Amino acid sequence: MIDRYALPEMANLFADAARMQRWVDIELLATDAQERLGVVPAGTAAACRAGAPVVDSGFVAAVADRETVTNHDVAAFVDVLQRHIGMPAGAYIHHGLTSTDVVDTAWCWALRDASNLIIDELEKLIDVATDLARAHRTTLMIGRTHGIHAEPTTFGAKVALWVLQLRRDLARWFAARDAVSVCKLSGAVGTYSNIDPSVERFVGESLGLVPVPATQVINRDRHAEFLWACASLGTTAESIAIELRHLQRTEVNEVREGFSRGQKGSSAMPHKRNPISAETITGLSRVLRGNLQAGLQDVALWHERDISHSSTERIVLPDSAMLAFYVTRRLRNLLANLEVDAAQMRRNLDLLNGVVYSQSALLALVENGKSRDDAYRIVQELSRRSLESGQHFRDVLVSSLDVDLTKESIVSIFDETRVVANAGRAVDALDD
Repeated sequence: MIDRYALPEMANLFADAARMQRWVDIELLATDAQERLGVVPAGTAAACRAGAPVVDSGFVAAVADRETVTNHDVAAFVDVLQRHIGMPAGAYIHHGLTSTDVVDTAWCWALRDASNLIIDELEKLIDVATDLARAHRTTLMIGRTHGIHAEPTTFGAKVALWVLQLRRDLARWFAARDAVSVCKLSGAVGTYSNIDPSVERFVGESLGLVPVPATQVINRDRHAEFLWACASLGTTAESIAIELRHLQRTEVNEVREGFSRGQKGSSAMPHKRNPISAETITGLSRVLRGNLQAGLQDVALWHERDISHSSTERIVLPDSAMLAFYVTRRLRNLLANLEVDAAQMRRNLDLLNGVVYSQSALLALVENGKSRDDAYRIVQELSRRSLESGQHFRDVLVSSLDVDLTKESIVSIFDETRVVANAGRAVDALDD
């Protein structure tokens, strides 16, 4: 992942040193368990821990150098680790294990921790969005369908629906975290041929991971579920971002991204104030969905294992975790600093001189005895007349010979509080 989108707390989980430190920890825990079983000589585990190196850039470089000989990253890692520990204790590192025991358990450990970071950030985003929805519970604006003015709604109702979708993403994240919080140390084809199942249980309990039946690899539907959670969250963020981009367009101008002191919207045009956060979120969501496709293709492997998934996962798993985390934080900051122009919302609501109440007029005519089709045609024509003349729709209705409504009915048609009386249900749902 490029540095621009790699926030340090998430990026650090996937750094080479962090990855190899997890490998060391798993190897040491497995040695602890095997000594308890009497498989390795007494004192071996303590000697291995005493000799275990600090996993730093030097250690990573030594493994990379050794890999030029072994052409196998885990084999190179084991060689370097054994060399640091020394003999005879070092000979028992990786005893009874296959490389995927270490790699898959380490992957799941990292993805579990990544899930926790994303869940925490998502909960903060939900809090910010919830506050925004409640603050604008009664802020009137025009609702749009197909990009065209439809009927009044409230900005609070719009944001509340975002929150409810983000909460569903949160539920998906809890499920994804459970799916990847597993481990396997069951040997070459998953049959525990040279390692006791109690070793797996001991390592799992030590790391907070659940042992699961497996072949040589943990089933990749779990990893695909993690990538689905990333992609789903990114898609939700994109749907919010696209709405904000539309609402910030010059012709609409109902919301604006926060603009910090000294910020520049364009290198050429000083007046520009662009929705760059929303556009960035939109773009990164495309990457997340693309990575999901690769993850889904990784589920089908040959027999008890192949490594067609391995090269893919080295890219898509860390990149998706980092992007999902980045997008969530970027959206939280966007909503926390969002400028909502209620006065402009009011102006846009009134832009079409009341024709947005056409459905209310239609229903009033039906209730007054006209057939629906006749009422529809009357209101359609009067709406056209209002739009073309610039005359308020109310006045057009009152002057029409085809409309025989009481003064009270006319007033009710244009009563905006009646139209949005139940719009707050979406905001109320946030308390459920």
